[in-house]
Amino acid sequence: MDKNKILVPLSNNSYEVIIKQGLINSIGEELTRIGINNNRKILIVSNKEISTLFGSKLLNNLKKYNFNAEIFNIKAGESHKNLASLSEIFNAAFEVGLDRNSLIIALGGGIVGDVTGFAAATWLRGIEYIQIPTTLLSMVDSSVGGKTAVNHPKGKNLIGAFYQPKAVFIDPETLITLPTREFKAGMAEVIKYGVIKDKSLFEYLENEKNRNKIINLENESLIKIINKSIKTKARIVSEDEKEIGIRAILNYGHSFGHVIENLCGYGEYLHGEAISIGMKIAGDIATEKNLWSKEHSLRQDHLIESYGLPTQTPKIKKNEVMKILMGDKKVRNGKMRFILPVELGEVDIFNDINETQFLKYFD
Repeated sequence: MDKNKILVPLSNNSYEVIIKQGLINSIGEELTRIGINNNRKILIVSNKEISTLFGSKLLNNLKKYNFNAEIFNIKAGESHKNLASLSEIFNAAFEVGLDRNSLIIALGGGIVGDVTGFAAATWLRGIEYIQIPTTLLSMVDSSVGGKTAVNHPKGKNLIGAFYQPKAVFIDPETLITLPTREFKAGMAEVIKYGVIKDKSLFEYLENEKNRNKIINLENESLIKIINKSIKTKARIVSEDEKEIGIRAILNYGHSFGHVIENLCGYGEYLHGEAISIGMKIAGDIATEKNLWSKEHSLRQDHLIESYGLPTQTPKIKKNEVMKILMGDKKVRNGKMRFILPVELGEVDIFNDINETQFLKYFD
């Protein structure tokens, strides 16, 4: 198999992730290849900024292959990852006339992908959808694995479903237009994969020459880190699709990150920025518990900071922290579960962390 064609092997509904420069210009061909007939209606969900950049290219290519497609834009930003945006997509689906043989395409970042995926999972009890992620974070993380959701005022991603896409098409060229801050935020998830399961990726990211290539969006380096990240996620998801066990390690840094996103107000910290701080806290707790060495903790923190990501915890009231943590999806039988590193490239799940061990990081 092509090294940039990654299979996500599941007991049902396995699918491919294709990573290719210029892929945005050949989606029609790819849909035909995977068996999507051109007599099916297609609703492309995006936001105004992304559809302005890539919408015409996508529509023109689909038209070339005789697909009947329309674009619908939802509002951008984490504050709009909610039931209102979901309802807007349903309205558009009704107006376009999407039936059970139709297709939805998510064109955009993680928010577009998550909301669109949830819409596909629930419209007419489920229709097929395609992910075309345009941010680094969505490429390496949210577009793969079938987690779809919207936020609830009490917590992030509390309303959702596991629903796998038909395929994921990744074009690294779309990253050229991505704001620098958002690219850096995406690197947090790449670093995460290095810490939890891929020491070689961690060391690759540490190398100054490689870092410069990545920051300067050198295509070969981008494809390498995207490829390695997705392969790690695909292996984990194939073992535990519904997050009953090992898939929880993908949430490294996320419990504390979601607290920061929620309590600081969605948008104050980008998702990857909050996760970076969450990884820092998790690393420090692991050091205190002698799960890994101080040296490894410092290496993680240095790597995070070298890609321009924050590690300083914002001031948050401790009682508010506990409310959010106890409402988190990772709580089991009233016990909080934390993902902590035990080695570079290896983490484990712990449910015996005393609240005093982590609340001290919040003022």
